[in-house]
Amino acid sequence: MTKVRDTSVDSPSRDDYLAYLASVRNLSRHTMESYARDLEKFETYLAGRGVEPQSAEVADARGFVSWLTQEGLSPRSVNRMVSGVRGWYRFMERRGHVSVNPFAEIHSLRTEKRLPSFLFEEEMARLVEMPSREPCADREEFWKLRDRAALETLYSTGCRISELVSLDLRDVDLKNGTARVLGKGAKERNVFLGASAVDALRSYMSLRPFHVRAAGGEPVQAVFINQRGGRITDRGVRFILAEYLARANLGKHVTPHTFRHSFATHLLDRGADIRAVQELLGHASLSTTQVYTHVGLEKLKKVYRRAHPHAQ
Repeated sequence: MTKVRDTSVDSPSRDDYLAYLASVRNLSRHTMESYARDLEKFETYLAGRGVEPQSAEVADARGFVSWLTQEGLSPRSVNRMVSGVRGWYRFMERRGHVSVNPFAEIHSLRTEKRLPSFLFEEEMARLVEMPSREPCADREEFWKLRDRAALETLYSTGCRISELVSLDLRDVDLKNGTARVLGKGAKERNVFLGASAVDALRSYMSLRPFHVRAAGGEPVQAVFINQRGGRITDRGVRFILAEYLARANLGKHVTPHTFRHSFATHLLDRGADIRAVQELLGHASLSTTQVYTHVGLEKLKKVYRRAHPHAQ
């Protein structure tokens, strides 16, 4: 069957859809870049088959899923891409540029249910203290103070890495031990800084003015700066974390998001109300937070199996 494109109305490009997401849904830069890559991959797939996006059919949608799978993408990654492309077609459908969404009937691939990775309390304590305890001949003392403050803040607040690097001086209130972060969907929330985080931030920020650079005649307002005196990036934080992980030798795969998982797990383990944890994490849905209750159960199960004489 020949696929005919309706040329009576110009169809919106993926750039139109991305502009809509940026202006209406207030998605983060990282999420926007992910959407852009996914849509570009879909267009590349269609172009290889001589199909315009507005003319794609259900068979093309199924073929795209199969192609991604053959490329070795995990079911989770495939589902994320399909979700993004489905949203684009929904956007075009609402505007009358396509009559049918070819991804409407495409079901998600079955994924293995994974519990969030986390560190035990003693492992987390060891990691966040690494900048202070380990000698770093190639690092000035100031940068070790910054690293300690960044790690303490990640763990104390449970914030996302994007929220950490976006922190400005005006967002942090050390006197009251609070910080204001801008989460997903441009939603603001208040998070708390524990005593260790406050102490680490005070030590770091007392020397920060000597290392920050001016931008447009005014000093950079970012709380956490890089060695050029500008705002540190999420890649910079990942690089710092990788350095200390190599020294800590925890034997676990740890990312900045592991701090967030550990934050939630430790709060619930110590009896915090799940709705309070939901608020602190900035989760829109309680079901997103409930996964951490399963983490706690799994941890108890491991303790039981290791300690009870009849468990094996």
